[in-house]
Amino acid sequence: MEHSPLGWEQLADCGAMRVVGLRLRPGQRVPEHRNAIPVAVIVTEGELCFSEGAGAAQTAHAGELVLVDPGERHSYWSEVETAAYLVYAGLPGVRARPWTLRKR
Repeated sequence: MEHSPLGWEQLADCGAMRVVGLRLRPGQRVPEHRNAIPVAVIVTEGELCFSEGAGAAQTAHAGELVLVDPGERHSYWSEVETAAYLVYAGLPGVRARPWTLRKR
């Protein structure tokens, strides 16, 4: 079964911090990767399945928070419609500036 592209949308940016919205359809997956900085993933709708390193798969439900340490291998996927906010804090080499919110 073919899936449409992942739904990423940058929502806010203050230079050193960025907020990104993520939408996943059932069966979609964000491949394993690492981030250089901490990431907080706030699930707002559905259930976000994730794995961290060699650990067993876990599930975060709407209203729950997943913290990902810098350098940690991780992956996300969904079995149901899922939405989350990803908050990237302390972007390296970037000076803080006033917030800008994307208008809808």
